[in-house]
Amino acid sequence: MVKYASLLADLENAVAKGTAESCLRALWHATDTLIAGSYSEAQIATFGEIIGRLSDEIEHGARVRLAAKLAASHNAPFAIVGKFASDDSIDVAGPVLRHSERLDIAALVDCASSKGQQHLLAISERRQVPEVVTDVLVVRGSSEVVTSVATNGGARFSISGFQILVRRAEGDAVLAEGVGLRKDIPRHLFHQLIAKASAEVKEKLARERPDMEREIQSTVSEITGAIHTRFGAASKDRFAARRTVAKLHESGKLTEDKVFEFAYSLKFNETAVALSLLCSVPIDIVERSLVDRNREPVLILAKALGFSWGTTMSLLFLGAPNYRITAGDLDLIKVDFVRLKLDTCLRVLTVYRSRKQAAACESETPPQAYPN
Repeated sequence: MVKYASLLADLENAVAKGTAESCLRALWHATDTLIAGSYSEAQIATFGEIIGRLSDEIEHGARVRLAAKLAASHNAPFAIVGKFASDDSIDVAGPVLRHSERLDIAALVDCASSKGQQHLLAISERRQVPEVVTDVLVVRGSSEVVTSVATNGGARFSISGFQILVRRAEGDAVLAEGVGLRKDIPRHLFHQLIAKASAEVKEKLARERPDMEREIQSTVSEITGAIHTRFGAASKDRFAARRTVAKLHESGKLTEDKVFEFAYSLKFNETAVALSLLCSVPIDIVERSLVDRNREPVLILAKALGFSWGTTMSLLFLGAPNYRITAGDLDLIKVDFVRLKLDTCLRVLTVYRSRKQAAACESETPPQAYPN
């Protein structure tokens, strides 16, 4: 204790009277002593106050070196690692965000909610990433960030987090594969992922996840069969619907009222084409959304288009088994619809559109599904 008190007195004196050079020497001495020793939290906090004062005056390169030292230490002061984690320089913040076990969840959430993509990527690479943090990453993160955290075995996701991952995986084969390989993905969300994944992703997941191969095959058959059985396969009816709806769209007459009319009259092809044109998303995504047992995709499309609850209900009934939904279920769905945020739905549409753009880039000829 005497040695500890003497050390602190020497450090305080260096801070108060020393030159820039002696302060820097004191900083490294204090840091190395702290890292190598065994101290109580109160003592660590005192070290932190001194190190914090010294670190305020050092150049960027020294801050980077200090951050790297503290990131690997079990004695790092909470205040210092929190301060470094939020540093605008990723060279300073990165090591702490990736490795420090002394960085609390609140600080991680704050950084994930406010900092740039490089900071989010560093967080996604932590040995463990709790649900409350991944909930932010999957919404704010770039494709690189989301793929990184989805393939991180130490990351944990809430049901909501998995739902967003599944939505963002549409049109992104790398992400879809990463999400599908997670053993903790809920079964019903795995079904949704497979239903909307590319043939290549389905085949790869069937190889990599033999435990789910049967479910992969049955899900593919179920979704395809549901559309074909109830509404028929792609045919002249769809082509005719395309021509009719396209003319309305070109003339500015494809309104919400017209979509309601199509859905209320149980005109599946016209409704699907209308939503595809209005949202500018692939027709297959719209068709699967309409018949998906999870009603959220339909709610997202309707909310993004600014549709009323009445029009949204017509879309739900169109895709429901036997065109029926109980009053109780309808009330619960309405609550979900009201809670959906417009900006979130618009971001989902951006992901859907990227799939359409990717498909167009892969082909030199125009898509043949909708001849004009």
